[in-house]
Amino acid sequence: MALLSSDVERTIAFYQELLEFPLTEIIENRDYKGSNHFFFDIGNGNLLAFFDFPGLDLEPYQEVLGGLHHVAISVDPATWERLRGKLEMAGVPHQIESGASIYFKDPDGARLELLADHLGEMYGSHVL
Repeated sequence: MALLSSDVERTIAFYQELLEFPLTEIIENRDYKGSNHFFFDIGNGNLLAFFDFPGLDLEPYQEVLGGLHHVAISVDPATWERLRGKLEMAGVPHQIESGASIYFKDPDGARLELLADHLGEMYGSHVL
């Protein structure tokens, strides 16, 4: 999955510093000179990829039918609690559902969910 970033430094600060997902690589986008393709390790052998497209005047992210609704990322319960506290301290608006899901938006408006379950589980049920 690849998302768009309107500000590479702000995106890196949000995902690496606040959410603790290490930046693993930044490379030039082969399809658009001057654009970056960069990746964050979100755990369990998964990466979340971003592009920036300077000069293209892309509109802000909007949820639409048939488009991306949100990205759900499983984290262990201790990490979930720590990140919940960091989101609160940073003043990031969020919503907690079922005591195990935190919903919030990244700086470009992409909706994210941190799920306090191990990968392959949801609310105590095995889904994988």
